[in-house]
Amino acid sequence: MKKHRNRLLAALLPADLNLLETQLQSVQLEKRRVLEAPNRTVEYVYFPETAIASVVAVCGRDERIEVGLIGCEGVSGLTVLMGDRRSPNSTYVQVEGEALRIEADALRKVLLQNESLRDLLLRFGHVFTTQIAQTAVANGRAKLEQRLARWILMAHDRTVADDVAITHEFLAVMLGVRRASVTVALDALEKKGFIAARRGSLTVADRKAIEKIAGHFYGVPEAEFERLIG
Repeated sequence: MKKHRNRLLAALLPADLNLLETQLQSVQLEKRRVLEAPNRTVEYVYFPETAIASVVAVCGRDERIEVGLIGCEGVSGLTVLMGDRRSPNSTYVQVEGEALRIEADALRKVLLQNESLRDLLLRFGHVFTTQIAQTAVANGRAKLEQRLARWILMAHDRTVADDVAITHEFLAVMLGVRRASVTVALDALEKKGFIAARRGSLTVADRKAIEKIAGHFYGVPEAEFERLIG
């Protein structure tokens, strides 16, 4: 049986994984590809392997902020897991890479047939809602440097190396601040030797130092993942 890089798929019982594998399709996800559009029917659910997707809350025409990050630890389409077909949020690819996808209708049928598979994916749903709650806390209480450090750690958790492909413009949308503010905050981290920033990407040089900056704003959903999924 194939060893999957997606941690949810890797955690499935062999019998449960067999139910999915015949319907999983390998896809390459390019940057900014829309996986879910606001209030549109979700057609596919994605299990990222090396790609990273952002779930972005949209208010009006131009008000956008990231509320969640999904990578190799999880699955998109939380609304499908909860029995619905659409979401008011937008989900799109932030870091290009590979993923496995399944038709939403096919996943619904499998979930109705298999309780242990449904329970595991719903446990991830709990982890993801915890992440959303902690993002709200960080957005409301943390300084920009702390929020940036938290985001870098979360992205680093979902990459196979120390390099994270991201632009200042994209980070500004993710954090809900001006691009100039992101540039200043990144420059401060780089001057301390914690990261190495290049055009379109950054490299984590001292993770422990970044964790110290993020403080208690990082780690709660990560601990829930280990507790519930491992």
